[in-house]
Amino acid sequence: MRPIETRYARSGDVRIAYQVVGQGSFDLVFVPGFISNLDLHWEDEGYSRLLKRLSAFSRLILFDKRGTGLSDRVDAHHLPSLETRMDDVRAVMDATGSGRAALLGASEGAPMAMLFAATYPERTRALALYGGYAHFHKWVMPPERLKAFIETAETSWGTGATLPSFAPGRVDDPHFTQWWARFERLSASPTAAAALARMNAGIDVRGVLSAISAPTLLIHRRNDVRVDPDASRFLAKTIPNARLAEIPGRDHPIWTGDVDRVADLIEEFLTGARAVAEAERVLAALLVTRIHDTARLGDRMWSERSQRFQETWRTLVGRHGGRCVDTHGEVMISRFDGPGRALRCAAALREAAQDIGVASAQGAHVGEIELRGSPEGLTARVTMQLAARAGRGDILASRLVAELAAGSGLHFADAGRISIDELDEPLGLVLAMSEQHLEPACRPKARATEPASLTARESEVVSLIADGKSNAAIAAELGLSEHTVKRHVANILLKLDLPSRAAAAAFSARHTGPDGP
Repeated sequence: MRPIETRYARSGDVRIAYQVVGQGSFDLVFVPGFISNLDLHWEDEGYSRLLKRLSAFSRLILFDKRGTGLSDRVDAHHLPSLETRMDDVRAVMDATGSGRAALLGASEGAPMAMLFAATYPERTRALALYGGYAHFHKWVMPPERLKAFIETAETSWGTGATLPSFAPGRVDDPHFTQWWARFERLSASPTAAAALARMNAGIDVRGVLSAISAPTLLIHRRNDVRVDPDASRFLAKTIPNARLAEIPGRDHPIWTGDVDRVADLIEEFLTGARAVAEAERVLAALLVTRIHDTARLGDRMWSERSQRFQETWRTLVGRHGGRCVDTHGEVMISRFDGPGRALRCAAALREAAQDIGVASAQGAHVGEIELRGSPEGLTARVTMQLAARAGRGDILASRLVAELAAGSGLHFADAGRISIDELDEPLGLVLAMSEQHLEPACRPKARATEPASLTARESEVVSLIADGKSNAAIAAELGLSEHTVKRHVANILLKLDLPSRAAAAAFSARHTGPDGP
């Protein structure tokens, strides 16, 4: 989901770039932190995820503050006051036809949002403040640390050198590190970055806090590396009608870490209800890829080749219709909507690893997973064990993967069985092989009886269940009531003698060939 266009609002003599996305029943103005770039935000998986969540329940208004991103730059020798920058919010609201809005202020955007709420109470519906503070030197960094930060910005800006100051948990992620370096370059020049830092150093809005009348939600990560959590605790005590939600985490940017947790808190605060995701759990194929025999590589060679392989991994997963969901050093986790795609991606990764000069070992399994956050639960644990068990160059999969990949042209060789503590019976294993090494024992067993006949509408419903859609989403797509969809699901389970929606999804995968059922 990308905004249609970027427009500009006039605030005095300065042009402020903004975008509008979503069609919710109320306006939500996102006031960003230190630097921003409206176009680049959509290229980061975490940032775009956050914006998608927020625009699902609001008309989301985004803008780059003066001096950053697509907005006009500022004179480094004549820095505008916080009041001037706060008025940029009003200018953007006027340009978008927003008379009254909720404000989401993140980091340095929080003081701007607080000042706006105190100055324009009639235009402020509510305040959501993430990682915010009222006084820069007290809760962000003292003058001596600020001086060191500015020196780093002036000498190393655009290289990603500031990343440890904001998100130390992502410094070992080469993809994010490269994006952050571009984020620096495209959000501000070195001179502008230093000027913005000096500008922010003057922030002190402690005197206006008691004048804020809008309901206020404060969100802060307990171990925030940039802004002391005591900053939000002070705000919670000082702002009337404010409540604080402390969440786990160390990385500071609002779009890092568990962005769904942040979005949930904001949505529940602004709408009174936390939306149920279209599908909290879906049937998916997980692929765990690890770099094998890392001890044989020296540190420098390992770092260089690991970075190259992780970049290739992201490219190939996307090319095969998958989603990169997590990385842990030499271990990479991706998910796909079918085992065929997962295994073809695994084969491509095996070849890519050889070209780079490393070896891969991979595990694949199919089961229900949570859509939000990193994969957890039985399916993830099984897949991790398969990857750990896989040998150099192996693609080790559960037999269920082979059964669901029937008709895909993929071939398998028997690899024995493994006991999993949480499974009643040992798990059958197969190795994904080239076509000439197909083992007859691994061919999916024919069903004793033909599946019960479904109506055309029931076939549509079961296909959408296999896509991971909820009853509400199916109802919307087929133009039915949710009650009618529930009745269809009940009939499908009864006809097919299946215990759950997940089983129905697996049935659909088994009985749907490449050209349809």
